Amino acid sequence: MKANEMFRAFLQENNLPQTDYDAFAFGVDADLLAELVRCGKKTACSSLHEVYAHENAPLPKAGQYSVVLDSRENAVCVIRTTLVYMCAFNKVSPLHAAKEGEGNGSLAYWRREHEDFFRKELSAIDLPFTRQTPVVCEEFELVYPKQKEDKA
Repeated sequence: MKANEMFRAFLQENNLPQTDYDAFAFGVDADLLAELVRCGKKTACSSLHEVYAHENAPLPKAGQYSVVLDSRENAVCVIRTTLVYMCAFNKVSPLHAAKEGEGNGSLAYWRREHEDFFRKELSAIDLPFTRQTPVVCEEFELVYPKQKEDKA
């Protein structure tokens, strides 16, 4: 299913008016990360402020909708951003790292994986990485399809 088809189905099912949305695939392993979102384990992500600035792209805002794509650009789910804040890389909290739902959920894992990824991103635009590099932290909720509750 394409992003526009999934977003239209979400709007129709929830009787919502047409609104803007973004469509994107997550970082290094789009399929795994999209599945973590779809199953409810991943409820946050992080990105670099310098990348937004370099691309002259607006920062995410609470209330925005996004269609999460897999590596083949198939729509996996729709999310709604609930919180956006910025902090230095070395100030990202253990709670945020856990909400990202990756690896063992620890801050140490988050720092190791994200430092490597962020260094590569910044290197591509000729900028250095430091422990004080500004990180855009985003929290979101899965809005479509809704997770099915277990019937006990």
